[in-house]
Parts: sequence; C-alpha cells; structure tokens
Amino acid sequence: MAEETVLDWGGTCPCFTMILDKVKKTIKRYELIDKGDKIIVGVSGGPDSLTLIFLLNSLKKEFKISLHIAHLDHMLRKDSYKDRKFVERLAHKLKIPLTVAKVDIKELAKAGSLEEIARNARLGFLFKVARDIKADKIALGHNLDDQAETVLMRIIRGAGLYGLSGILPKRNITGYQVIRPLIEVKRREIEIFLKKKKIKPRIDASNLEDIYFRNRIRNRLLPLLEKEYNKNIKEILSNMAQSIGYDYDYLMRVAQRAIKGAKTKLNLKKLTNLHPAIRRLVLRMDIARVKGNTRRLTFAHIKELEDLIFNRPVNSIVDLPKGVSVVKKKNQLFFCRK
Repeated sequence: MAEETVLDWGGTCPCFTMILDKVKKTIKRYELIDKGDKIIVGVSGGPDSLTLIFLLNSLKKEFKISLHIAHLDHMLRKDSYKDRKFVERLAHKLKIPLTVAKVDIKELAKAGSLEEIARNARLGFLFKVARDIKADKIALGHNLDDQAETVLMRIIRGAGLYGLSGILPKRNITGYQVIRPLIEVKRREIEIFLKKKKIKPRIDASNLEDIYFRNRIRNRLLPLLEKEYNKNIKEILSNMAQSIGYDYDYLMRVAQRAIKGAKTKLNLKKLTNLHPAIRRLVLRMDIARVKGNTRRLTFAHIKELEDLIFNRPVNSIVDLPKGVSVVKKKNQLFFCRK
C-alpha cells in the first residue's frame, strides 16, 4: 500500500475539474451545502470517501465550510487498524480535525444481521461526533453505482415508493442532515480520478467477493444487465430513483397534512376515507413514530393492517416487528410498543 501517494495530493487535472464540476452541480441542485456549514465527512480510506474528502476540501473556501473527518474501525479484518493509520496521516496532511473510534462488529452481530448492525454502529458514531462538535451536516461517499445497486436490490426484495427512491442526496435521519455529494458520480469516474492523481486508496477485499447480496448485484447482475440488456442501466435506475423520490416526497407531505402532527392513534373513519396510497403512508408514519423506523416492515404487514381496519372486529390486534402492536377500537386505531 503506497500511502505516500495520497499525501502528495495537489494540483489540478481535467479529470479533477470534471468531477468537481459534477459535484458542485449536485450540491446546488439539491441544496446540500450552505455557506458556513460545519460538515463531518465519513472517511473509511476507500475510493469513494477519499474522493469526497479531497473534493470537499477543495471547496472549503468557495462555500466557506469547515470539515471534520470521522473514521470508525469496524474490526472486521485483522489489518483494519491500517485503515485508521492511513486516515490519520491523510487528516494530518490536509490539516483537517479527526475523530476515530473502533467497535467490534462481529461481537455485536451475534445478536442480529452483521450488515444492519455495522450500518447502525456507523451512523451512531457519526451522530455522536456531530453532536460533540455541533456539526451542521454529515457527508457520505455514496455514488451513482451505489444508487443503482440499492434500487436493484430493493426491486428484487420487494419495496414501495420509499424503498425505490433509493439513496437520497439529502436526508434527515433522527434530526441529523446526511448529504451525499457524489450521488451523481459514477464509480468508474472515481477510479479514473484517483488513478490519474496516483492516489491509492485502501481496498476492502470483501467487496470483491460474492458473499453479500449487494456484492452479487454489483459483481454479477449489473454487469449482465449492462452487457445483455441496457448499457445505461445504472443511469436509468438512478434516474428512476430520483423521479420516485420526488413523487414520494409529495405524497408524504399530503400524508402529513392528513394526520396533522404526531399521533399514536388514528381516526378509523378518516383512514377509510383516505386514498390507499396516502393511507398506507399514514400507517407507515405512525409505525415509525412508535418503532423509530420502518425496517422489517413488509407489504404483507401493511395489507394485514388494512384488513384490520376494514374487516376485523373491535379489539383485534396486529403484531408487527420489534414489539409494535396495532389495536382496533370502536372509532380509533391505536399504535403501541410492548
């Protein structure tokens, strides 16, 4: 690993100008950054996060932003500590403050899905850093290819509008603004950029294996679709996600007006009079208020709730994941957690 090539970062090249212009357009289109923002950048040392920190660092003066690097060691590989050292050297060279931490994901994963627990640990760490330094936003390095993979995964697994809206350029997660400035940049563009600049990132070899569902989508299904069906499949999936995202955002606003504020109980008559699309969003919103999120909530659960509303007798109960129960009373639907 030639880390010193990263530390020799500097200068400009056509590939840098191209990718920087694309990122600036994304930032302006989705209003990702405001002047004066304090932004945490999640940096693993991999290609995406490395490109992200370099680009945002080059935009510091233009946007009058301050940056803070955050790195979490998941301890999933024996040499993962090398990633931390790599990021520490990078932060020192760029003169950007750094917060690092480590967590034994394998130990935590004994109680559930390794991927989900790793994601929650990562977000929890970033939120803590944001809280500690009073940051305005958290920037992550998801790119257009990540978007296409995510949408395709959710199509295969089955998803509604929210799932098919994919990775949003800007999203509020439990009060924290998460932004993704690279979401319209292709992985190949990132690779070319780093190669031209002779920057060698840290590579997680597990991303090359077909152990995880996402890796099989990335390494096998998407290349097949590009070759045999549509060479622009990634752009098509990304554009679809963007279009669905706008539709979902509008419907959510309608659903929020329909229930007017946070509630753990809903009027049955109002529910039955709502359009099915809005009713289902209202149900998802109230479940999220009680549960904290809608993960593991399936289409079958929503259909069961509709059956509860229209067909089942008073005092019937539907049990949902993570101890959430929905109880039908004479005039209302109650949401509670055991």
